Amino acid sequence: MADPMPPIPGSTAPSSNRNVMILLSYLWLLALIPLVVEKDDPEVQWHAKHGLVLAVAELIFWVAFQVLIVILGSFLGCLAAVFAPIIGLGFLVLHIFAIIKGINGQRLIIPGISQYADKF
Repeated sequence: MADPMPPIPGSTAPSSNRNVMILLSYLWLLALIPLVVEKDDPEVQWHAKHGLVLAVAELIFWVAFQVLIVILGSFLGCLAAVFAPIIGLGFLVLHIFAIIKGINGQRLIIPGISQYADKF
């Protein structure tokens, strides 16, 4: 029986757990798992980097939002805090939409954020 042929350099076959890795890519800090585990799959790598950049952008937004609430004071701060659950739901929908597109073999390009994923 002949040995199986080695893979051709530069060609990557999707791994059997690609969908799980893409799902993990958009679950905030869990994006580090596909970034480390699936080094040979450029699509999973892109989604992992994109998920990390999205998580960092979300963290920066929430810190700035909390600072804004403190600066605005009691009445305006409470009024601004009413929008926090709505904004949080928006971020959750964004993550779910990115997961669905990734599992379907597409990429979600977010203006102002996705460009940073390509830089590292």
